[in-house]
Amino acid sequence: MSLFFEIRWMLIGFVGKVILWKWAKFSRIKILGEKSYRDLRRQGKPVIFLVWHGRIFIVPYFFRRRKIMPLISPSKDGEIAARIMSGWGYRILRGSGSHAILKVWTVMKRELRSGGEVIIVPDGPRGPDRKMKLGGLKLAQETGAVLVPFTFSTSRKKFLKSWDNFLMFYPFSRIVAIYGKPIHIDPGLKEDELEKERQRIEQLMIQLDEKADRFYG
Repeated sequence: MSLFFEIRWMLIGFVGKVILWKWAKFSRIKILGEKSYRDLRRQGKPVIFLVWHGRIFIVPYFFRRRKIMPLISPSKDGEIAARIMSGWGYRILRGSGSHAILKVWTVMKRELRSGGEVIIVPDGPRGPDRKMKLGGLKLAQETGAVLVPFTFSTSRKKFLKSWDNFLMFYPFSRIVAIYGKPIHIDPGLKEDELEKERQRIEQLMIQLDEKADRFYG
């Protein structure tokens, strides 16, 4: 990467971080469902967060300084997210289902087997919107990690006209951040059973979005 592009990306990351920080700080955040997640962490259980691509706007701010490992795609959108997250205590991992993933898969497995946490976008990086891929479930099977869906919504919503219906919020909004109920994946599930479980979790995550969107009316 040339010096010009590196400087440009540094500026994008800095400006994006400042904007997100101020927007979040000037808003009121209510958190639901956190106790079950905290219980898992007190027990030393590894966690895989599942967040739809369209609901990641709050993620860099919300999970900061917790040494979580987010899997971020090598795309331009992913570069923006990585730059914003840098310096906020994340252990950033670049890769996606549409790129060579063997190396990052190994890194995630090692992280989870040591009791860590990973963030996965199960419909990213290109969608379709809220159509879950199997990767997160298989990773949980192989490592014993617990899946925890996560979403947010706000009192003053702005959905972009993008493939993922990306949700942003205006400053001085009220924000609700919701942890879904932890999901344990049976390591003995066969392919057809795993597919049924994928469909079930996909619906649970969609319902979690709907719960968040209804919270402020």
